[in-house]
Amino acid sequence: METPILEITDLRPVFRSGGKEVAAVRGLDLTVGPGETVALVGESGCGKSVTSLSVMGLLPRGIGRIDRGRILLKRRSGEVVDLTAIEPEALRRIRGNEIGMIFQEPMTSLNPVYSVGEQIAEPMRIHLGYSRREAAAHAVRLLEDVGIPDPDRRARQYPHELSGGMRQRVTIAMALACNPQLLIADEPTTALDVTIQAQILDLLAAIQKERGMGILFVTHDLGVVAEIADRVAVMYAGRIVETGPVTEIFAHPRHPYTAGLLRSVPQLGRGGELREAGTPLPTIPGSVPALSDLPKGCSFANRCDFVTDACREAVPPLIDVAPGRRSRCIRWEEL
Repeated sequence: METPILEITDLRPVFRSGGKEVAAVRGLDLTVGPGETVALVGESGCGKSVTSLSVMGLLPRGIGRIDRGRILLKRRSGEVVDLTAIEPEALRRIRGNEIGMIFQEPMTSLNPVYSVGEQIAEPMRIHLGYSRREAAAHAVRLLEDVGIPDPDRRARQYPHELSGGMRQRVTIAMALACNPQLLIADEPTTALDVTIQAQILDLLAAIQKERGMGILFVTHDLGVVAEIADRVAVMYAGRIVETGPVTEIFAHPRHPYTAGLLRSVPQLGRGGELREAGTPLPTIPGSVPALSDLPKGCSFANRCDFVTDACREAVPPLIDVAPGRRSRCIRWEEL
């Protein structure tokens, strides 16, 4: 089996809150292979973005830290490094170079006082040693690659002069500037309408096919997952509760939370219309528990239709339920 580009083992980042440390993610295991797209799925607050920031070494200083775990990256040279154990300067040489990241909201991740061309060119000057002229020319080519018309003029413009879809394409160009082998996309289509969203997903798929990079795609949108992912990891309250190939999980979920998420997706009727007017959309009752006050046992127990006394006694282990599939539920066979 080919060595994964990214291998996360027993990851536990913690944040200081109210005089104590709270684990935002609890023992996460995850891999991303070359040319593979792995979707990290779950409700807001389950730990998806914290996972991606942990990989990038961008947890807020003085507040967040990695308490335990390993984040192994297979570099272009073939060397495997633990991103949690290397010096900050060595991590800076990797971040934005061998690992690219598309942030959730382009208007806040782009600097308003620099042109978009300058912002795309900067990582190439820092990591690849390009001159200003070389980096500027390559920035224009990247804007063309991501489908922005009249890229030479757009490169001289500022973020506020571009539409939301164009700004998102600019952040993709920035993330791809140094030809990374791993791309982390943190909800890159959340603020976009469905037409632009489809264009962005098609663009990412085409670039991935051309460059063979691995993608860790963070989202709560199961429609996006169905379109772009090879494998999916479902998170709940800081833990992975189910993993497997996307087609199998969508067809036969093996955790009540996954099944609830899938039921909550609007379904088309026979004539292509949405369900009958007045028919309520299925929901998962309750809300995600606070990470600072998780219940004993399974964190999903208070919202689960399959709960038993045993579920409340201990956290269920993540067990193999089929080749390539795992679930954190003691009653997975009954789903």
